[in-house]
Amino acid sequence: MFKTVLIANRGEIALRVIRTCRALGIRTVAVYSDADAQAAHVKAADTAVHLGPAAASESYLRIDKVIAAAEATGSEAIHPGYGFLSENAEFSAACEAAGIVFLGPGPEAIRTMGDKITAKQAVSSRGVPLVPGTKDAAMSDEALIAASADIGFPVLIKPSAGGGGKGMHAVFDAEKLPEALKTARREAASSFGDDTLFLERLVATPRHIEVQIMADAHGNVIHFGERECSLQRRHQKVIEEAPSPLLDPETRTRIGQAACETAKSVGYVGAGTVEFIVGADRPDEFFFMEMNTRLQVEHPVTEEVTGVDLVELQLLVGAGEQLPLSQDDITLTGHSIEARIYAEDPSRGFLPTGGRALDVVFPTGEGIRVDAGLDAGQTIASDYDPMIAKLIVHADDRSAAIARLDAALSASAVPGIVTNIDFLRTLMSLPEVVAGDLDTSLIDNLDEEQLAHTASETHAQLVAAAVLATGGAAGTTITGPITETDLSGKRTTASAWAGPSAWRTSRPEFRPTVRLAAGGQTVEIEAEADHAGIDSDGLWHIVLDGIQHTARIFSDARERSVWVSTGDGIHVFTRPLADASLTPGLEGAEVLAPMPGSVVAIRVETGDKVEQGDPIVVVEAMKMEHVLTAPAAGIVTVTAVEGAQVGLDEVLAAIVDEAQAEAAEEQPAS
Repeated sequence: MFKTVLIANRGEIALRVIRTCRALGIRTVAVYSDADAQAAHVKAADTAVHLGPAAASESYLRIDKVIAAAEATGSEAIHPGYGFLSENAEFSAACEAAGIVFLGPGPEAIRTMGDKITAKQAVSSRGVPLVPGTKDAAMSDEALIAASADIGFPVLIKPSAGGGGKGMHAVFDAEKLPEALKTARREAASSFGDDTLFLERLVATPRHIEVQIMADAHGNVIHFGERECSLQRRHQKVIEEAPSPLLDPETRTRIGQAACETAKSVGYVGAGTVEFIVGADRPDEFFFMEMNTRLQVEHPVTEEVTGVDLVELQLLVGAGEQLPLSQDDITLTGHSIEARIYAEDPSRGFLPTGGRALDVVFPTGEGIRVDAGLDAGQTIASDYDPMIAKLIVHADDRSAAIARLDAALSASAVPGIVTNIDFLRTLMSLPEVVAGDLDTSLIDNLDEEQLAHTASETHAQLVAAAVLATGGAAGTTITGPITETDLSGKRTTASAWAGPSAWRTSRPEFRPTVRLAAGGQTVEIEAEADHAGIDSDGLWHIVLDGIQHTARIFSDARERSVWVSTGDGIHVFTRPLADASLTPGLEGAEVLAPMPGSVVAIRVETGDKVEQGDPIVVVEAMKMEHVLTAPAAGIVTVTAVEGAQVGLDEVLAAIVDEAQAEAAEEQPAS
């Protein structure tokens, strides 16, 4: 076995690999960028090597720097995790040339499976079923149009290179195919530098089912059952479970055998996942989609139902040993579900968020596993993928697993960062999800009400009561800032509630109210509580109208925000600024930052006349650019500065009615 292994990745997967290496007595080496200097995986490893700036292209994706780090630390093997260089044939070849074991397949297997067309050609020779579609590479638009008649509509346009849903288009009518092909080619060329396309028959009510395989260098290949990954948004997985509630035992056996034949078609070595598409209306019929030549994000659910440590097997196979298990040794016990926790806001179209984690709260207990790469105080920047944690549960059956997942999510919170935790609870409570009637478009078809995340009046009252308890006695006003403790009971030097402007005397008995903003609305909350106090574990116990509520409440003075987490969800409230950003006396529509990020472009100047929908500001976050447009016609006032970092809901521009603006200019100076 290896003495030293370098992990060419970051976050939760780096910590996951470190955990197994430590159990085996293997020394670990982490790599990191400027953005990850204080990250959890850096602290957990035995040694850490700095690669470069925050941009992945200058750090985690630099093959030469990763190889140099391995050589400098005496690493005998490199575990690539997932993402970054994990499916890069050149990286696998570079490791081989440097005499370092790449814990994954060889470069030829990666190249073959990395191209969807050559992958299908390889697996078809082993009898693996394929979705009807084109098989030749580099077909022209005219040739693809001609082939569509034999395939039958609807068809799915797919780029040969890349993934993540980019360049994919469903076409239901033959007359719409030519224009859709042109669009898909532009997108594929822009995203992957390769505009090669192919067509497949679009499977009705598709379900995404994948099989975990492991192969050694001695010709042994086994599978570990299937995972259902049908709950996706924009082709990105959100919930995964094992086993699938769709397949019967006979189909499970056949799809596992097909996955093993897929691996054998390219002489595969290491861990891999073979992805299939299955029509919900014909669950006994499955088709090969692609093979991911690496460990998958969702591998924990397979580990939970099989009891096998897949990373340990990767290390054994990489060291040249035979698999210590045969197919007959693999049994599936119980049911496991994984929920991906993203730094994103489902109520805003799943826009990526970010920020500084005021705390990281996850439950422990029987049947609960958390794979996370985040510590309290750590900043989630826009440089990397927005997934920050995975919450995995295991139970005797699917219904028990769903119940355990809901309970675990209700006890989870990452205050300071808007996440999808509450959305995951909503998703898993939908009748069709509970019944196992899944398909890959289910999330994309949810309406605004189902995606909404609205705080209740009780949540606001809890925040107001905590502010009162921290800053002054009931029935009084605050005369100065809170400087001793913040709302989590930790010492701080500033407060989100500094100054008297958050209070007003609303009744003759001078009961204070707290001014809070949430969901685009600003309200005055009367802070009446029979009791409010914080215990030694940082939990607030607040009695409202004779009912005791338990909550975690955190404040971030810099962002003027307060986060409250209860069993009913986690919500953020903001203290509005005392003065609007507009000229006093004017009312208008504001352009707000939909997520923390950086202003990369400003398309207008103060005083410009704009129409509704005109681009105003471009904000970059989580490797994506978001063009913010004018919510109304009028005269714009720009408050953003190009290159500046902005927070969630920060005012970037304001637009007032043209007549109001002209009237304001005519007013004499005071």
